[in-house]
Amino acid sequence: MLDIYTIIFLVLAVFIFMRLRSVLGQRTGRERPPYDPYSRRDPAKAPTGPEAGSDKVVNFPDRVAEPANPPDATDADTPPPPRWAGVAEIGSAVANGLDAIAAQERGFDAKHFLEGARSAYEMIVLAFANGDRRALKDLLAKDVYDGFAAAITEREGRGETMETRFVAIDKADIADAQVKGRTAQITVRFVSQLISVTRNASGEVVDGDPETVADVTDVWTFSRDLGARDPNWKLVATEAAS
Repeated sequence: MLDIYTIIFLVLAVFIFMRLRSVLGQRTGRERPPYDPYSRRDPAKAPTGPEAGSDKVVNFPDRVAEPANPPDATDADTPPPPRWAGVAEIGSAVANGLDAIAAQERGFDAKHFLEGARSAYEMIVLAFANGDRRALKDLLAKDVYDGFAAAITEREGRGETMETRFVAIDKADIADAQVKGRTAQITVRFVSQLISVTRNASGEVVDGDPETVADVTDVWTFSRDLGARDPNWKLVATEAAS
């Protein structure tokens, strides 16, 4: 015999089954399969009637297929850029001088040289202001070093100190390049902005202005023995441009 609770559960089960059947319905065997957006579509049916067998097609505008690996912007027929592009004009005295240097110094790079010249320019100016003779000796030719060292000694004798700070080096352009025997010389024109002031022993300003940015143009010549093991260029001449 069934107790009252079993009867109640049976009634609820039958009720739920009937509700689901009414909501979900029954399968008839004609249902469409679920739509798959990534599946291939069925091929179009062949036309019937007068157009059958006419192979009539609607042509879209032709589209040129893009190559998997597009060719480089530089065409094989396009001549390479000038050797000293961005440094010297073709056929100029500077370009000819750089060619002469490169002929004896394999791997010479004018742009790389200019980067080093900018760094040397800043180091030399700051070393002179700080009275750093040791740093100057490694960067200057002997006669130029002697002149710098003498100026530092005179300044120290007066009890003066110099303060210099670079704001920017606006330009560093090669003004001349030549080879003399086995020695290369390159002259660079520097245009910079800096703050420089000289004070006496009492701290009073005797030259320059600590609040003023001065525009300075220097023309410096660097030299190096071609083929030498030492890759460094040394400063051999200086002048202030007018």
